[in-house]
Amino acid sequence: MTAGSPWFRTTNLPDEPEPQPTPAPEPAAGPAPAPGPGPLPGVVPPAQAPYEAETAVYEAIPGPDAYQGVPGPQGPYEAPQPAAYEPSGSAAYASQPPPPLSYEPAPGPQARHAPEPDPVFLPQEPDDETMALRTVDQAPPPPPGPGRAERRRAAKRKGRGAAPEPPAPAQPAAPLSRVEARRAARAAKDSVGVVLSRVVGELFITFGVVMLLFVTYQLWWTNVRAGQETDKAKERIENSWSHDDRKPGAFEPGEGFAIMYIPKLDVVVPVAEGIDKNKVLDKGMVGHYAEGSLKTAMPADKQGNFAVAGHRNTHGEPFRYINRLEPGDPIVVETRDAYYTYEMASILPQTAPSNVAVIDPVPKGSGFTGPGRYITLTTCTPEFTSTYRMIVWGKLVEERPRSKGKPDALVG
Repeated sequence: MTAGSPWFRTTNLPDEPEPQPTPAPEPAAGPAPAPGPGPLPGVVPPAQAPYEAETAVYEAIPGPDAYQGVPGPQGPYEAPQPAAYEPSGSAAYASQPPPPLSYEPAPGPQARHAPEPDPVFLPQEPDDETMALRTVDQAPPPPPGPGRAERRRAAKRKGRGAAPEPPAPAQPAAPLSRVEARRAARAAKDSVGVVLSRVVGELFITFGVVMLLFVTYQLWWTNVRAGQETDKAKERIENSWSHDDRKPGAFEPGEGFAIMYIPKLDVVVPVAEGIDKNKVLDKGMVGHYAEGSLKTAMPADKQGNFAVAGHRNTHGEPFRYINRLEPGDPIVVETRDAYYTYEMASILPQTAPSNVAVIDPVPKGSGFTGPGRYITLTTCTPEFTSTYRMIVWGKLVEERPRSKGKPDALVG
């Protein structure tokens, strides 16, 4: 200890060996430890005197009464330096000296007090508005869909033909407010544009269905009905030939009196008096021009032009393919008494309906130059229209009584 210490007297003390100073350990590499806690605020540390040489001697202390009062501080106060220490770990750390601290003298015992406690923060209760916002913002997310493994298992079950798992029951929807219900009701109602578009769409659909039915009737059903009518007409004509002794002469409009054969086209069709559309042509028969200025000769006449008309499309369409006839192809007309065989001579692909000269006794444009026994076939062209007329002419080459049997054109 240093001589002159306020706590010890240095008289009458035996000599003691001089202690050797202990070298301070060298600081190890690494972060410096945090300085120890300093003095509490308001607390004045006791004054300490600097130590002197280690050769000081101590005075023997006979007893407790040997202690003397502690004098006041000698000189200015210096902050104590923290001692070096070694941590419990493998590395030793040396403390670094903290910056010097200065203290003001304490005013007295009254200034000393306990340190203030740390503040305690209590949770604050949120108000209604905060809770409402938190309820909306923190709404639970929707349940996730099936994962990849679930989808694979479902695909395997579907491939094996297994019944799929029933879907999870749907969560009940939250009830709508009155305003939302009104908006939903207005949205469910169709606008005027939607209703009008539906009406127009239904009209178009109805029109399309009607047109489809009409086309089906014209192209298919009229032919079916015409086939039934022509079969009945041929039966009536043949029966009249077998049981009626009346001589051939004038026939009533619409009355059948002959049967026409076109072997190349596989056509067998009755021939009726007149060219009335409803009574003759629409029933699938061929009509004979026999009225007014359009009256033409009969097959039994010694000269003249036997002119007939027939549909090219629909209603039996007996003359649909007369454009395929070539010169020399036979056309046979069977009557009560005989078979009249004509050979196709020429064709006029298109002419106006007003060109009635094509059915004259010596038809113009046919190539015939003088009177004779001719036949003329007329029909509409192009197909499925009645804009123009197609004309086919032929010349009589054989008249064969029915008693002698069918001509070679029908037998072959």
